Amino acid sequence: MTDSPEEVLDPDTSTTDMHRQVEEVIELIRPALQMDGGDIELVEIDGDANVRVELHGACVGCPASLQTLKAGVERILKDRIPTVNEVYTA
Repeated sequence: MTDSPEEVLDPDTSTTDMHRQVEEVIELIRPALQMDGGDIELVEIDGDANVRVELHGACVGCPASLQTLKAGVERILKDRIPTVNEVYTA
């Protein structure tokens, strides 16, 4: 996998592949969050392709965390994995 933001991962619907794909994208996002003292962890992917994550560190309680989640994490995941429906926090 390249770091190209335009790359779309194979939209395979198997749970194992989707979990792997989501983890790969989170690994690309993680450094930006860590630079601000935060972090992100994949919690689960449900049967409707909703991704639940947990924010850590400075992201917890940050007033911009919802914007980061929706405008950043969710947008990037949906761009790269078209089968992702929604991203929400634990």
